[in-house]
Amino acid sequence: MNPVVVVTEKTHSENQQTALDYQRVEKAIAYLEQHYTEQPSLKEIADVVHLSEFHFERMFTRWAGTTPQRFLRYLTKEYAKQLLDQSRDVLEVAYSVGLSSPGRLHDLFITYEALSPGEYKQKARGLEIFYGVHATPFGPGLIAVTKRGVCWLSFQPVEMSDLAVDDLRAAWPGAHVTENLILTKSYLSQIFAPVRTTAAKPVHLLLKGTNFQIKVWEALLKIPAGQVASYGAVAATIGNPNAVRAVGTACGNNHIGYLIPCHRVLQKAGNIGGYRWGTTRKKAILAWEASQFSLSA
Repeated sequence: MNPVVVVTEKTHSENQQTALDYQRVEKAIAYLEQHYTEQPSLKEIADVVHLSEFHFERMFTRWAGTTPQRFLRYLTKEYAKQLLDQSRDVLEVAYSVGLSSPGRLHDLFITYEALSPGEYKQKARGLEIFYGVHATPFGPGLIAVTKRGVCWLSFQPVEMSDLAVDDLRAAWPGAHVTENLILTKSYLSQIFAPVRTTAAKPVHLLLKGTNFQIKVWEALLKIPAGQVASYGAVAATIGNPNAVRAVGTACGNNHIGYLIPCHRVLQKAGNIGGYRWGTTRKKAILAWEASQFSLSA
């Protein structure tokens, strides 16, 4: 039997509104791409599509999966990267992209590139990264830290440690990467200390990824230990409910295992889903967290 499709007046009206919203978002994105060096305010962007700031921000976020402000920062950063790649001076770059000072450019890069503009210009040259391979509750782990925080935590057999270090170097080209077992062991002792004995001292992270990846990782950090969420729930949290597959890809690109808890994300039906370091390890981490969480309750 062929299905019967009934188009109601309400559905037609909704389709018209959807088409209108898309036209507005398209117009707003085009405006941002043309005027991002002027750093327009939310009101200026909203005025272009004849909406209030409140309604425009909600509509844009629903369609683009990010706020207009964050999209503007992304465009600014990408243009700044182009100028830095041309060996432009940091002060000149800051003013060229419409920022009021090199300090604002510095904050933008630290937030979205995990590097200062100078470090990006030098391809992370001069950045000190210290690494070590240690035993963890989930097998041998490679951890790497900088003065700003942990930038890497992966799990692999000891015989694959050299390959993991190669991956670390490739992810941070130009950085000065050296082994420091004493320093890195102190970090792991803090990270994997039993919950009941752990002091409330945060472990700082140095995130390096795309705008979308960082949004996903920030959402993962909000999932409490001992709890789980679906990929769809994470997608909804970042304002882009249709990006379930992209959320899974962002989880797979996570280089800071356990601390950025992609292991807490399951498929909608409750299936374990994939994991960069193996589903068996994912189950082990979830079970370990569940026991630690119950002990701390």
